[in-house]
Amino acid sequence: MFSLFGKSERQEASLLKRLKESVSKTRAALSTKVEEIFRGERRIDPALLKELENALLASDLGVHTTREILEAVREKMTRAALADVRQVKQEIKTRIIAILSTASGERGGAPLAVASNGEAPRVIFIVGVNGAGKTTSIGKLANRMRLDGLSVLLCAADTFRAAAVEQLEIWARRNGIEIIKQKSGADPAAVVYDAVAAAKSRSADAVIVDTAGRLHTKSNLMAELEKMKRTAAKVVPGAPHDVLLVLDATTGQNGLAQAREFTSTVGVTGIILTKLDGTAKGGIVVAIARELGLPIRFVGTGEKIGDLVPFDAETYANSLFD
Repeated sequence: MFSLFGKSERQEASLLKRLKESVSKTRAALSTKVEEIFRGERRIDPALLKELENALLASDLGVHTTREILEAVREKMTRAALADVRQVKQEIKTRIIAILSTASGERGGAPLAVASNGEAPRVIFIVGVNGAGKTTSIGKLANRMRLDGLSVLLCAADTFRAAAVEQLEIWARRNGIEIIKQKSGADPAAVVYDAVAAAKSRSADAVIVDTAGRLHTKSNLMAELEKMKRTAAKVVPGAPHDVLLVLDATTGQNGLAQAREFTSTVGVTGIILTKLDGTAKGGIVVAIARELGLPIRFVGTGEKIGDLVPFDAETYANSLFD
């Protein structure tokens, strides 16, 4: 057994630093704005709360999360339980951590075993729309697992997009791992069958499946993903063990809509959030957790192969305000 998504024994000493760097734009938009709003010991009034609401919404925390935070701040300020801006920021941080931690608990934030029988490979499906960073995330995830001493096999099941297989091959070479592929236009489910069977016969720890981000219609895409899931389960009962949705943080609320679509159809178990360093709307992390109860598993913090870090609610909240 191994812990893929729990806290690794290998310490992430630079996690806070890396997250701080990646959410610098969001921190500037949120934390700095909150300090400006409360500068000069302003009294609580409708105008002040409206400014705070706008700051929270601008960072894409979402309407429901913003309302929840505003109610908590209003109630505590009314009874003088918040004396300064530091305490206001702490209250916001506490609420964010609570939302993110609840989502992780609902969808299995605890360490996960290799597979249900403890012997077969862990089957991980990576889903999401084209351009979100699926292939790159697969390469980075494979690198993390490889550095943890795990044997990983890649499956090139995105047979519909030109150059998708070639891009995944590049990541396989960079990681020094095997890739299972077929010719362009092949049946994705057939590729999945070959890959999962190969991983099982080689006693690999995990197989990561790259999937199509777009077919002719959304219904075709979702039906194809379901077929692939059924095929994987024929080889390894209980597979896929993880369905990770890759979302581009720069898409904001559009990303939330994508998450709803995939979750309702293919049973997403967690999120890989990419391009967090390129947006001031990093609060979408909280909106996803609040609206869908989906845990954020990993965050992309840059372009290098090692720029994928496990997500931690408290560290994320600290990176926004400290």
